[in-house]
Amino acid sequence: MSTSAWIAGSVRARALVRRRIGAAAARRIAAAPTAAAAVHLLADTPYGRDVHSGQDPDTAERALTATVLWHLRVLAGWLPPGGVEPLRALASWYEVVNIDEHVRRLTGRPTGPPYRLGALSTAWGRVSATDSLEAVRATLAASSWGDPGAAQPRDIALGIRIGWAERVVRVVPAAEAWVAGAVALLAAREAVAGSVLPAALIRRLEALLGKGTTPTGPVGALVAALPARGAWVFADGPEPDRWWRAEARWWHRIERDGLAMLTRHRFGLPVVVGATAVLTADAWRTRAALVCAARGGQVEVFDELA
Repeated sequence: MSTSAWIAGSVRARALVRRRIGAAAARRIAAAPTAAAAVHLLADTPYGRDVHSGQDPDTAERALTATVLWHLRVLAGWLPPGGVEPLRALASWYEVVNIDEHVRRLTGRPTGPPYRLGALSTAWGRVSATDSLEAVRATLAASSWGDPGAAQPRDIALGIRIGWAERVVRVVPAAEAWVAGAVALLAAREAVAGSVLPAALIRRLEALLGKGTTPTGPVGALVAALPARGAWVFADGPEPDRWWRAEARWWHRIERDGLAMLTRHRFGLPVVVGATAVLTADAWRTRAALVCAARGGQVEVFDELA
């Protein structure tokens, strides 16, 4: 391990964390009377790298997440080789979105431009060149994303999310509880939808969460079977009308744990993981603020979330 490279990367990670806007600034955006006013406020923050006055809310949301991705790409350039792969795994959620939209494009639905992944790309270059769902599946199966088990859009979407979880657990052990909570929510949603999953995806889900946690029965039974590392996200109960609280709890823990990592460690991988968590949580909260503003400045809704 190159100590000097880790020190440099850690210094850069802490500097990037200072680019977040925080809860107070996000609340001011949520209180804006119109979406246009909220975007104008957001453009005057560090998210103004990509967010500009006059953008519609959807474009502004996309732009603020693109800003975070840019920060992570910059951070990757400062890290030693041993730090890039964990960061790539965490940031591969952007590739998940790209693949989702590529599938939409192949099925004739409108999409926006893909995120520019740079060195954080895993298989996007190959996936983006495919011209059928069968080719998407084959390309994913030949990569670290794994085989989604079928070439249907829903199976591909679920498969790449499981692939994200598998990769993060493998190379970022400190994120195990984050991953388990996210996958537990994913499985619960599939249970409510009554999904019939390929056997390959069932095996992969059970490998992440344990036996009895696949979405093949009542959601209550699934939640009851969850290990502690995933059950925490359902502290308010398994009912679907409480899942917005579960998602908010997930993001709050990501941010809290990330800040703790930044406090406890001077340099090294925990600093990089912590910075990534804090930056992405700030983006989630800021996107929520934009949504609240677009609905007429529903700051009370924002306060419930944030």
